[in-house]
Amino acid sequence: MKINAAVLEELGKPLLIKSISMPQLLRGQVLIKILYSGVCRSQLMEVKGKRGADSWLPHLLGHEGSGIVQEIGEGVTKIKSGDEVILGWVKGDGLDAPGAKYTCGDQTINSGRVTTFSNYSIVSESRLVKKPISLPFDIAVLFGCALPTGAGMVLNELKPSVDLSIIVLGLGGVGLSALMALKALNVRTIIAVDISNEKLSLAKELGATHIFNSISPNIQQDIKKLTNGGADRCIESAGQVVTIELGFSLIRKNGGKLLFASHPPDGEMIKIAPHELISGKSILGSWGGATIPDRDIPIMHDLFQREDTPLGSLLTKRYKLEQINDALKDLETGRVFRPLIAMDHF
Repeated sequence: MKINAAVLEELGKPLLIKSISMPQLLRGQVLIKILYSGVCRSQLMEVKGKRGADSWLPHLLGHEGSGIVQEIGEGVTKIKSGDEVILGWVKGDGLDAPGAKYTCGDQTINSGRVTTFSNYSIVSESRLVKKPISLPFDIAVLFGCALPTGAGMVLNELKPSVDLSIIVLGLGGVGLSALMALKALNVRTIIAVDISNEKLSLAKELGATHIFNSISPNIQQDIKKLTNGGADRCIESAGQVVTIELGFSLIRKNGGKLLFASHPPDGEMIKIAPHELISGKSILGSWGGATIPDRDIPIMHDLFQREDTPLGSLLTKRYKLEQINDALKDLETGRVFRPLIAMDHF
């Protein structure tokens, strides 16, 4: 069987669209007809070579999507052929099968346990969750990465009371997902910070009570004045050392907490004054919002459905697979919140 896929052959170069051959399914693997794929900053960093050396080239990319099960490998019990599923990078229940090895002529093309930049994909059972029936396939993509990470940070790690002041720094897919979760939980003081006024306007529509442009020279003074010395919590998702350090400067002493899920380019280091730490501030990293997909995705779906949260606001532009490099460029330049790739099937 031939499939169409975007292949990373060389770091720093555009992805190549190729027709590649699919191998037989191994134990624990599942063949998925991909309907939609999201594009995350992680893929942008991989393509740019900002995650360090890549020993798997050439390989496929993408870690959030939605689709329909076509075939299951030996040992798969969580899902069956015909099931509608969400694909995500966070490990869930089921067999943890290895990534498939595709071919293109004499070339071997590697893949991980989940890839979504193709119209069909072989995925590990452990990276699939059944899609709630009422959830549209396009919106379902957000439950593969952005929502589990952003909303997961709120629901699983911060677990905020309504009276806390919380900053969301960086309004990409993860940051806006966190903001929508805070709004759904009725947190009273939600402070959105970003360099883009367009994103700040959307944050206001989605429930931010205060917005600040991060390039404002008075941002630290203004937020400390608003929060009486510093915010209780800050969620950082902009993915830069400078924004992690900014977020840490905006939380209060004696209990302020910064939680971040972004990863700046490989080799860059965060600089923090030790006295800030002994003054009672803390900084923690988050791995996928501590989400357990099979448990948490239904919970998140029910919460956002109950609160009538406009999740579709994140998906402002759609692309074909052949436009994947345009989608990556638009994500890098901030033209879109979460690019959505709509797959064709022949």
